[in-house]
Amino acid sequence: MGKDVIIACDFKSKEDTIKFLDRFTEEKLFLKIGMELFYAEGPDIVREIKRRGHKIFLDLKLHDIPNTVNKAMAVLSKLDVDMCNLHAAGTIEMMKAALEGLKREDGTRPLLIAVTQLTSTSQERMEKELLIQKPIDEVVIKYAQNAKIAGLDGVVCSPLEAGKVKENCGKEFLTITPGVRFETDDVGDQVRVTTPKRAKELGSDYIVVGRPITKAENPVEAYRRCVEDFCD
Repeated sequence: MGKDVIIACDFKSKEDTIKFLDRFTEEKLFLKIGMELFYAEGPDIVREIKRRGHKIFLDLKLHDIPNTVNKAMAVLSKLDVDMCNLHAAGTIEMMKAALEGLKREDGTRPLLIAVTQLTSTSQERMEKELLIQKPIDEVVIKYAQNAKIAGLDGVVCSPLEAGKVKENCGKEFLTITPGVRFETDDVGDQVRVTTPKRAKELGSDYIVVGRPITKAENPVEAYRRCVEDFCD
């Protein structure tokens, strides 16, 4: 499977999103639609982006009882998204239920990945606020192993953890890594970050890049720079 750059479309409206997409006249993109945009515009924004020929990672991070997640995933699978996710903390049973819900009548389904620990989570926060005393690397690997047991395709993790996930879950187990910035960028609210080139070296299959592209003076140029650094 080839590497790909996913652009985080963290916009507040359809208008802002389409204005951004209209700047790309040559590329078919892989776009992440998160909570803000999906909650603002609903399924119609997914349909519009798919109509334009782009791929979609629907980033809603489901986390609920297995039956509820199963039914929610069945609804999301009808939107023809290419990838969706949930929280690995929801347990193996929940992840299995989600996978079952995603299967379409023709046997196809989107890729399903699990969030291990958010890139805004530090060791200190995990211990003090979540009462998880294990080293964050161990927690990420355990969650990844649970996702693999459940039959998922991969996990969302920090680029810094991608190599260890591969070592413990196999080379075919996908690593989708946010927290990617150019060397000159502000890291914002993320604490476990790296560059596109370094993410490639560390074993990431997909990188999720938001503000370094969407807030760039020239988003198309910034995207192409990411692709050159990560995919070539």
